[in-house]
Formats: sequence, C-alpha cells, structure tokens
Amino acid sequence: MNSLSTHVLDTVNGRPAAGVSIALSNVEGEILFSGSTDADGRCGKLPAVGTGRFRLTFAVADYFRGLGIILPDPPFLDVVSIDFGIAEASGHYHVPLLVSPYGYSTYRGS
Repeated sequence: MNSLSTHVLDTVNGRPAAGVSIALSNVEGEILFSGSTDADGRCGKLPAVGTGRFRLTFAVADYFRGLGIILPDPPFLDVVSIDFGIAEASGHYHVPLLVSPYGYSTYRGS
C-alpha cells in the first residue's frame, strides 16, 4: 500500500488554503475519502491506496468565495480535479495544489 498526502496553497494570498473540500476517488468513480484541509492547508487523513489510477478533487471556487473574493458566474475554476497514477506497490505520494481563482499547478511532491 502507498501513503497519500496533499497540501493546498493559496497563491493569491500567499498562505495555506484552510477549509478546502477534497474528495479522493478511484478510476471507477467510487469515493474513497471526503474531507477538507486543515489550518496548514493539509489533509492528513487520506487513506492508503494500492496501485492504479485515482482522482483528487478540490472545491476551489467555494474556498475563494468563502474568503469574500467575488468570482464570475460560472467561475473560471470551480472544482479542480487531478488525475494521477500510482505504479509502485509501496511508497509515498504527495499531490500538492497551488491555486488561484484563475490558475493552478501541481506536481509529485515528497
């Protein structure tokens, strides 16, 4: 099994994004986890997963609206989905999200 973590950083305000709703699902669309980021923008409760394809979804428009940022309707970014694959039988995968209302970036972290 592989451990999995994520970290959401708000690039508009230069700080961790607390309270972002997150869901983890498998390739069949089965929800394996749903929760939200803590005060440090992390979600440490993600379950261990095996090999395969997965999707992390982040409700970024709700987060920015919660900060009082006025977004168009519909917002440019509403929910950001990151599809990723795990090929190793064991290890650690860190999937960070750097986000603003108009752009995002991700990578395999450590």
